[in-house]
Parts: sequence; C-alpha cells; structure tokens
Amino acid sequence: MLDFINYPVSGIMWVWHKVFGALFGPASGFAWALSIMFLVFTLRAILFKPFVKYVRSMKQMQEFAPQMQKLREKYGNDRQRLAAEMQKLQSEHGFNPLGGCLPMLVQIPVFFGLTNVLQGFKADATQNFFFGAEDVKSYLAAKLFGANFSSSLTATAETLAHYGTDRNVQIIVTIPIMIVASALTHLTSRHSVARQNPAAANQQTAIMNKLALYVFPMGVLVAGLFLPMGMLLYWLSNNLWTLMQQYVVYHRIDREEEQKKQDAISKRQNLAPKPGQKPTRKRPAADTTVNTEGDATEADKPAANGSAPKKDSARPKPGTVPGIIDDRSRGKKQSRKRR
Repeated sequence: MLDFINYPVSGIMWVWHKVFGALFGPASGFAWALSIMFLVFTLRAILFKPFVKYVRSMKQMQEFAPQMQKLREKYGNDRQRLAAEMQKLQSEHGFNPLGGCLPMLVQIPVFFGLTNVLQGFKADATQNFFFGAEDVKSYLAAKLFGANFSSSLTATAETLAHYGTDRNVQIIVTIPIMIVASALTHLTSRHSVARQNPAAANQQTAIMNKLALYVFPMGVLVAGLFLPMGMLLYWLSNNLWTLMQQYVVYHRIDREEEQKKQDAISKRQNLAPKPGQKPTRKRPAADTTVNTEGDATEADKPAANGSAPKKDSARPKPGTVPGIIDDRSRGKKQSRKRR
C-alpha cells in the first residue's frame, strides 16, 4: 500500500549503505547506523524549504493572533461570517496556515516508510525493497557496540539469543540513545516555545506547550522500551537535525527582520533634515492680478509689440471706495455753478 514511500526510502538508505560500507565494510554496525542517520538527514534536507515556509507561516499566525481573536469575539455566533472574515484576513496578509503544515504532514508517511523498511529485515526474507538477500543477512548480523539493530529492550531472551546479543549489552547501548533522543525532543520544543508571541498566548496554547515540553519527550522514553535500536537511531538523528535546523532558520529570519528595521531607520534618517540645517519651505506664487499698493499690474505693463497698455475704465479712482458716490465733491461742483 505504501510502496510509493517504501521504495524511495529504502533506495536512499541503500545508497548510503553502499557509501559507508565501502569505508567500514558492508557488515559493519557503523555502516548500517550511519546509513539510517544519513537517510534521515537526506529526507530532512529535501524538506528544508517547506520547513522555512512553515516557520514563517507560524510566525505570521502569531502576529495576527490578536486580530483573529477579535474576529472570534465579534462573529462568534455566526460561523459563516467568521470563516469569511478569517479568510479575508489571511488573503490580505498573504499567509496560509494549512500550507505551513506540509513538512509535518510529509514526515508521517516517511516515518511509516522507514518502519516498514526496518521491519522488512527478517531472517527468511529474500528481498526488502531495494535490499537483496545478502543485504538482509548483513543487517541482521550487524551490531553496534554489541547491540543488535533489530532487538528491543523488551524482547524475549530467546529473541536476543537469536540475534547474538543479551539484555545487558542492549541496555547499555540503547538507554543512552533513548535519553539523548528525549533530551533533543525537549530542547527543540523549548526553542520553539521561546519564540512564541506572548500576545497570542491562550489556554489551548499553554496546554500544547506543556505537551511538547514534557509529555512528548517522556513518550520517546516509553516508546524506546519497545522499539528496535534501528528505530531509536531514527528518532535520535531526526531530533538532532531538527534542533540544528531550528538554530539556522531562526537566526536567518532574525537577521532578515533586523535588516528590515535598519533599512526603515536609514530611510527615515535620509528623509529628515540634517543637524543644523533649516527645513526649506516653498514660497507661495506671487499674485500679479491684484495690486493694492498702486504698482503696475499685468494690464498696466506694456504689451510685447510696444503698444500702450489698456486702461480699465472700471477701475476706481485713488481715494474712493468702489460702489460709493463721493457726495462731498458733487456738492462743491454745484455750488460753483450757482455762483
């Protein structure tokens, strides 16, 4: 059913086993352990860009969490309107919360594919996807510091004897792998929780943080009792890659945000006046159509051809107010005529 996942996973592991088998020997436990770890590293490297998108999407969701909470309070009774407003907010700011979950969703079938490949190494198996019968025998006989890859801590004594190991050796090698894998799970969760926006905190977020910080690491310890050592190496390498990837991606995003802030500050400083420089203001354009000081107006200026300027007959005389008759001057003229 999952052959479209099993074959690519086994193919990548087969390639890395050929590489490390040439260095340490095909039956060496180091060759098989490194092939499992570099299988994980290869798959996670393929998913690096989707992981960056996932981090950016989660950061955007935290930034707009207060606005989304306001929409829930405003349209809590109208789910259709709430969904429409949520979609509008997401489209305006260009983020998709479902698209950011792609790396997490892809790792689930990869985990099942690796489980199927490791479980396919059986004594009576003639082929395990890309691995032939000789490769199957080599994996079953390989040991890492005396511990077998197909054995677990809770395996029966007969099973351990069949793989040529004992419980004490299996405990000495497996327990440290379980502890380191659990510690890396806690550190990756703590790193993610530390970058959360406090304004977006709520009861549901607090519960998920508690699960990620304490319950999931304990789950690795409990599951390690029943998982074969090969699967524990998968958990160890996967959590190690996640921690290093978080460090690289988070610092990259922090540098980008710091650069944006510096660019904004530089832009404001370039627009602001320099120290000691007076701000320049534009003077209003001179009005040449109205002149109350008696100077020549545009109509009084000589024309371009040298002709006399036209006089405005409707212009009031000096000392008079337009629209008002000078009664004093008229009375003087009438008295002179009578004489």
